[in-house]
Amino acid sequence: MNPAVDWFFTKDTKWQEEYSELRTLALDCGLTEELKWGCPCYTIGKNNIVLIHGFKDYCALLFMQGALLKDEKGILVQQTENVQATRQIRFTGIEEILKSKSTIKAYIEEAIALDKAGLKVELKKTTEFKIPEEFQMVLDEMPELKIAFQSLTPGRQRGYLLYFSAPKQAKTREARIEKSIQQILDGKGLED
Repeated sequence: MNPAVDWFFTKDTKWQEEYSELRTLALDCGLTEELKWGCPCYTIGKNNIVLIHGFKDYCALLFMQGALLKDEKGILVQQTENVQATRQIRFTGIEEILKSKSTIKAYIEEAIALDKAGLKVELKKTTEFKIPEEFQMVLDEMPELKIAFQSLTPGRQRGYLLYFSAPKQAKTREARIEKSIQQILDGKGLED
């Protein structure tokens, strides 16, 4: 147990008992405990294997390369359609964890084996993401914006493409694009 992570397990939360049990399971699999993104993260060397986190309605084990897991029990959840690699096992109570301890350990052990084998999820390339029609029109009209967009890192490009594509209404997509033009021209990502 890493004392730097203890605060996460001692803070007063709805999931305190569940967190503690998940911690024990991860540590029993021989993983190293670290604090990353404000959550307990379990690693081998420098590679992240699984993370414990909680939400309003559930707590979860997040497998960093979860898309590679066999998921014979059908318990892995892809948080959104745009999530490529990670998958969660969600829990709404301690009983679920206690009933499925052997299954949880088996999934963690499979994730460790995949990591040791050097396997990684093949992520979609930025060029495989759809460019919204409204954004393509603006890029065609503004060559300087097209150059600036192509100069962004692939992650920043994907961020914009997902952000622009999300709304159902063209009017909302257009508004998002308009608000982002200067930021793209300045070489910044959505969160910069």
